[in-house]
Amino acid sequence: MRNFFGIIFIVLSSTISLAQTKLEYKLEKNAVFTIKQNAEQIITQELDGASHVMTNKINGILEFKVLEVRDSTYKIALKFKDLNLNMKSSIQGELLNVRAKEVAPDDMQSQIFNSLLNRPVNILLAKTGNIIEVKGGDSLVVKMAEASGLTDEFSLKMMKKSLEKEFGSEALSKSYEQMTYIYPKKKVRIGDTWKNKYTGKLESQNTWTLKGLTADTATIDGSAEVHMDVTELATTMKLDGSQKTQIITDVSTGFVKKMTVEGLSNGSSTMTQMGDQEIPTTIQSSITYELIDNLNEPINN
Repeated sequence: MRNFFGIIFIVLSSTISLAQTKLEYKLEKNAVFTIKQNAEQIITQELDGASHVMTNKINGILEFKVLEVRDSTYKIALKFKDLNLNMKSSIQGELLNVRAKEVAPDDMQSQIFNSLLNRPVNILLAKTGNIIEVKGGDSLVVKMAEASGLTDEFSLKMMKKSLEKEFGSEALSKSYEQMTYIYPKKKVRIGDTWKNKYTGKLESQNTWTLKGLTADTATIDGSAEVHMDVTELATTMKLDGSQKTQIITDVSTGFVKKMTVEGLSNGSSTMTQMGDQEIPTTIQSSITYELIDNLNEPINN
């Protein structure tokens, strides 16, 4: 009898692995998902045998609340619950160290990023994870600029232009689509692959593979060819590279339980003060997203 049930279990397991499954978001109104994000970016520039290394770290807590369930989309409120930023240069030392929850009266940067917390922006999310629209990012930028304490109109406009590149509606859409846009339009079985792409500062052509499936979780691996083209006031960067992604999702909701993204890109950068001279540049990046239950959980690794 024991062997009989063992054989039945094997047959059922094989049936599950061979069956096609619709991977997608299956969200309910008022559901709340809290995500811990940790990101590190190491930029290395080489010039005449000398190196300049910039290390950027971002740690944050994001809250996603489902406001409305539609036929093929979800309206979701996204809030930053916490945000820490640190930037170091091997030449100039620490350039930025901000903890958004810790406001210093004489620190403009801490006031700007504190104003970001708990202000929702609305996302329209497709069942594949494609972010169709973001509303509220532009008003968020206005609030952040006002929190700077700047009073002259020109400086305020410059501040808004700078913040829009990271926190405007379009920028937020491109940034967090990397975490959400992972599902195919068609049913798949273990071993199947599908493709999609991201646009923005980082453009990537992604190939996804369903590596494993249980009653509770789906395991997805991703590989991508990436292109980065960034133009700032004093600096431009053009790089190409690759990216590897490992994901575990909750089958019942489609939401990410854990996601790790590792990337390496090479190319060149130019700086205004150095004319058109191209500086060999490498960017190594690592990002993790993890579903958590406790908002008080430390966000630094």
